[in-house]
Amino acid sequence: MNNFTVKSLLKEGPNSQKVFIEGWVKTFRANRFISLNDGSCSESIQCVVDFQNTNSKILSKINTGTSVKIEGLLVESQGKGQKSEIKVGKITILGECDMDSYPIQPKKHSLQFLRENAHLRVRTNTFSSIMRVRSNLSFAIHKYFKEKGFFYVNTPIITGSDAEGAGEMFKVTTLEINKDSLNQKNEVNYDEDFFGKETNLTVSGQLEAESLAMGLGKVYTFGPTFRAENSNTSRHLAEFWMIEPEMAFYDLEDNMELAEDFIKYIIKDLINECKEDLEFLNQRLIDEDKSKPINERNELSLLDRLDFVIKNNFKRITYSEAFEILKNSKPNKKKKFKFPILEWGVDFQSEHERYLVEKHFKKPVIIYNYPAKIKAFYMRLNEDKKTVKAMDILFPGIGEIVGGSQREERLDVLKSRIQELNIEEKELWWYLDLRKYGTVKHSGFGLGLERLILFATGMSNIRDVIPFPRTPKSAEF
Repeated sequence: MNNFTVKSLLKEGPNSQKVFIEGWVKTFRANRFISLNDGSCSESIQCVVDFQNTNSKILSKINTGTSVKIEGLLVESQGKGQKSEIKVGKITILGECDMDSYPIQPKKHSLQFLRENAHLRVRTNTFSSIMRVRSNLSFAIHKYFKEKGFFYVNTPIITGSDAEGAGEMFKVTTLEINKDSLNQKNEVNYDEDFFGKETNLTVSGQLEAESLAMGLGKVYTFGPTFRAENSNTSRHLAEFWMIEPEMAFYDLEDNMELAEDFIKYIIKDLINECKEDLEFLNQRLIDEDKSKPINERNELSLLDRLDFVIKNNFKRITYSEAFEILKNSKPNKKKKFKFPILEWGVDFQSEHERYLVEKHFKKPVIIYNYPAKIKAFYMRLNEDKKTVKAMDILFPGIGEIVGGSQREERLDVLKSRIQELNIEEKELWWYLDLRKYGTVKHSGFGLGLERLILFATGMSNIRDVIPFPRTPKSAEF
């Protein structure tokens, strides 16, 4: 007989049918009541042991963390909270657990403590819910693009180009960096390296995805990206996952339409597929807010925040319009912003983005046509020569969640931008080729998976929405 899951049993009506289930013990009370979880949902099922007819030696080995197989009958629960429970007929211990050293005790643990035990934290309700949300969002992303006629492509993790121009990249080398690996200029002699040139872990698959879009039309890449930014904030990871679609024949307007539709689709799908987990995380956020000062509490519950996105049309404004709103806002005039809005061309910070979304428009916002000087070289220059066809989508509680643009398809303009920013043209010869051989208007955007999961779960630290976070001085697992 196939084993059941906790999720399936809790949905079934009790009629004394025989069931088999495997899982981990959450609690074991009074030598009789086992709370069992198998990861299929946040809830556990109660298993009632007839201790008079069960081997006492087996019962003595059962505690929190023990893995067991239980055979029994699914009957109507005698207690509150669940309609069904298992009347245990037989228990088999699959793996004992040293209770004295097991870190995940049946009590509230700090998030920092759980990060230090990341290999075990998924056994808590909070982190198992987060990982199920992550799994469902990932599946919905693939499902959306499949339905829209996109092709899933894989771009290199090892690259010789810096798509963002940030220069904060992890080097990939087989050389032992010492005096023997230096050339006459006292520089690393990459001619002797594995690839014969300097290579790094990618910060984005965008440039390569553009080349694939030039033959396939609509593509997306969904994979790990890396940034060697020495930042220990709650918003930064050294390794994270990016979703990056690229579309031939799309202009900026098409790009904004697709991005809004995409986000609404995957959030609606998440609500349908992860109802119980979202309700659990929603209550967690409500309980957490009770311990905070009133001015630090969330204005919207987690479920309200998700509805806020899917039930509102995103407001679209230019950078210049956003600048005027922020410059004339009360927080700016009263010097409440940490970063004052003074001159046109300033890069907006999270506090500015959240003000526009949460206070001014009270809906998600798309800002477009940003100053060229604060955006990347590949974004299409507007006729005013001052702005580019870039767009950012802003969400409540988090600020920017999507960044994208119409790409510069004109060879002469792209070359000029590369020269202005002192980028090595020879490193991008193949990228420039795309503008020489049948160039077309095209667009794309990037969405950080972890940033989306932060929004969808109500967590406040990005290290809590990825299984094993990679941060400065931390690669423990």
